[in-house]
Amino acid sequence: MKIAQIQAIGQALGFNAVGVSNIDLSFAEQRLLDWLAQGYHGDMAWMAHHGTKRSRPAELVSGTLSVISVRMDYLPPDSMDAVSILNHPERAYISRYALGRDYHKVIRQRLEKFAQQLQTEIGAFGYRAFTDSAPVLEKPLAVKAGLGWMGKHTNVLSRDAGSWFFLGEIYTDLPLDETGSVSEHCGQCTACIDVCPTQAILAPYVLDARRCISYLTIEYQGSIPLELRPLMGNRIYGCDDCQLICPWNRFAQTSPEADFAVRNGLDSARLSELFQWSESEFMRKLEGSPIRRIGYERWLRNIAVALGNAPVSVSVMALLQHRKMAISSELVREHIDWALEQQKQSDS
Repeated sequence: MKIAQIQAIGQALGFNAVGVSNIDLSFAEQRLLDWLAQGYHGDMAWMAHHGTKRSRPAELVSGTLSVISVRMDYLPPDSMDAVSILNHPERAYISRYALGRDYHKVIRQRLEKFAQQLQTEIGAFGYRAFTDSAPVLEKPLAVKAGLGWMGKHTNVLSRDAGSWFFLGEIYTDLPLDETGSVSEHCGQCTACIDVCPTQAILAPYVLDARRCISYLTIEYQGSIPLELRPLMGNRIYGCDDCQLICPWNRFAQTSPEADFAVRNGLDSARLSELFQWSESEFMRKLEGSPIRRIGYERWLRNIAVALGNAPVSVSVMALLQHRKMAISSELVREHIDWALEQQKQSDS
């Protein structure tokens, strides 16, 4: 089957770009092993659990010969300006990818349809579809398939779409032609490195997840390091600073996908409002959202840090004290105590 036919089917299903690569990821395997050896993955032990299955697709899915990689833009057209939210510390900043429905479900279902339509055209073949859901090196695969190049912040960049997009893959036993990679276009720019609030990007293409706000607010389950809390500002779920500053995102396209539209006013919600949600409200309002996976305890932990970084307010202090009395989690109470101390220090 010709590449153009595969791309046409994928684009008709809503994928903004489709590419094909072989399964040789030797160029990325050593980089991954070095990164793990440095401990930059923090508590994400699962990054090392599967050995070389992550970098050798045929070990994960026997018989794999080719990988079809897809891009789906996610930037919601109706969201409040991200920089504006960061400049209003009484509001909650949530990473743009998490404002709507969980992308895992959206893309996985679409990939299944993609594979089924391909089978209709050429007959049955072996495949498995993934989107950030298995030991898959999706960014190196996307780069190899020509969907973009690896930016210095370790996100994939496209000249046509910046970096506001999700990736997905179909591992297949079809011996497909490749689309080929594209050249890099970061040049001497270091804006993403310079802007990182916690200096988590140690060097071009080297990210220490242990300092990354996305890791701290989403993946990390423990007590957030004291020295990093003031640097988190009002970011309660993820961080987009390295993408917001990137010049290539001037060309980013907003998504027409209804599933990625803003839900529950999460693009501009006030911290105090979110902090008062009960656990049942958290579960109900965030049903179908990727945010739900962090659980109620970490949700409150993250907001407590943001309230500690918020402008001094009698109402904020009262809210923190009230919530501390009602919460049994020692993790949350410890972060509330820190927030109260921050408020007191700022007031003196």
